[in-house]
Amino acid sequence: MSGHRPGGEIVARLGRAAALSLVAGTIGGAAVLAGEAIAARNRRYAEPELGLALRATVGRPAAVPLRLVLLGDSSALGVGVDRFEETLGGQLAHLLAEGPTGRRVHLSSVGVSGSRSTDLATQVARALLGERPDVAVILIGANDATALRRPAEAAAYLGAAVRRLREARVEVVVGTCPDLGAVRAIAAPLRQLVGWSGRRIARAQTVATLEAGGTVVDLATDTGPVFRADAGTLCHDGYHPSADGYRVWAHALLPAVAAAASLSSRH
Repeated sequence: MSGHRPGGEIVARLGRAAALSLVAGTIGGAAVLAGEAIAARNRRYAEPELGLALRATVGRPAAVPLRLVLLGDSSALGVGVDRFEETLGGQLAHLLAEGPTGRRVHLSSVGVSGSRSTDLATQVARALLGERPDVAVILIGANDATALRRPAEAAAYLGAAVRRLREARVEVVVGTCPDLGAVRAIAAPLRQLVGWSGRRIARAQTVATLEAGGTVVDLATDTGPVFRADAGTLCHDGYHPSADGYRVWAHALLPAVAAAASLSSRH
């Protein structure tokens, strides 16, 4: 999942949340949501590891090179783990290096913990500095969902980012908003609310990404059941993925990223 203090985002928009009859049709229901939001805000969440720089080269020196860049929120940094090999980027790079095509992966990340879709423009500019990446993987949406952002607005920023990367001849894979209904850091019924918000964000992201020429991996559908069934897929804060959780995401993303890498080699 992603972001620094998701509960705090929700508190600021609790008035809107309370108006949703789906979750809170009474004053009592709104009070329950308020209490849960405050509890979520006050939890201790995993912080980015300052020494964990996602810039590495993985694979045989003689293998065909692949420049892979990650954009987005804390998922693109590996918040929740403390070793490069456990991060989503590290695991994805190793899978690409060890796979049938055996690429030499030059991995970097321009993601920033807590980012929303509105932050992608700056990240795209950073990603395009220097040598052009072959493939960009964007992981965004959880912070838009916990802040109850309008799906169309969040998706528009994502679509613009995908379009800019495609115009620069970069293949793009978007991992849509994960299943926030699987997190343990937020209690029910607030968890159901953010889960519902996440599904709306993911649907809008899918449309925007496809229209902009990117590829979509539906993380909620593909990996949500695993996260719901196994608490070990989340780190100690019950919100960000653990090494096992990032492994699940890496395997879900791998086919699309490998296909994008194959396309990039034909440019």
